[in-house]
Amino acid sequence: MSSASQLTHPNISNGWFRETGAMWPGQSMNIEVNQILHVEKSKFQDVLVFESKTYGNVLVLDGVIQVTERDEFSYQEMITHPALFSHPNPERVLVIGGGDGGVLREIIKHPQVKEAVLCYIDEAVIRVSKKFLPNMSISYADPKVSVHIGDGFEFLQNKRDYFDVIITDSSDPVGPAESLYQARYYELMRDALREGGIVSTQGECQWLHLPLIKEVLTFARELFPVAEYAYTTIPTYPSGQIGFILCSKNKETNFKEPLRRMSPEQELKLFKYYNADIHRAAFVLPNFTRQAIAADKA
Repeated sequence: MSSASQLTHPNISNGWFRETGAMWPGQSMNIEVNQILHVEKSKFQDVLVFESKTYGNVLVLDGVIQVTERDEFSYQEMITHPALFSHPNPERVLVIGGGDGGVLREIIKHPQVKEAVLCYIDEAVIRVSKKFLPNMSISYADPKVSVHIGDGFEFLQNKRDYFDVIITDSSDPVGPAESLYQARYYELMRDALREGGIVSTQGECQWLHLPLIKEVLTFARELFPVAEYAYTTIPTYPSGQIGFILCSKNKETNFKEPLRRMSPEQELKLFKYYNADIHRAAFVLPNFTRQAIAADKA
């Protein structure tokens, strides 16, 4: 491989990275680049890592920003902790996607967790993350963590009544992640959960993707007695916001109020973004979103 100073990439020109995403036409995130660290065409996608001027190292897949070291904690914490703090005893947790290791890092902060399994389709992302995103990929060294390289859809077909929480940290519904936004996938997750199990999935942006969010929530509500939408803020995701769809097999689950809590001192020690108040606030939606995703009346 060429040295970092010799690497080039079509999304980087004149010292700036420009994002190219089919799901947000008419807008683009640009980040100033210090140096390109890694360029690779894996079996599944284009993999780029660069050191930015203001956001630390940045992982990009197929032209779309996945994580930056500066703001990744907002996403990782909020796709993880509202789900885990809504479960009374999350012993077995599965991550589909999340090859950077960030969600795993958050899961193992819960002492109840005895087993954290990651299923990711592209070994290249795991390998690259271990080299260039050490504060996220450190989770792979934990003895509670195991890794399966393969397709999440196929992995779930062989699981029944096993996991307490399933987190789908997927990219957008194009390319390798397309199947993870379909009703059949949510069925597979439901069936792989034990009684009272909970799902948390990447739920797209309310400023850009309301029809898709409504579509997913509609079939999620048919499969689970409880399905909600929450969101977080994050500067380097499209429109500065990303959402999550949370579902529970327990009709008594109230995602809007944490079932378990840590002390404020523990929260400050363990989390940069999440706390019990942020948990509650994440489910408070603006009127345009409430109206767009409201359950259809029978």
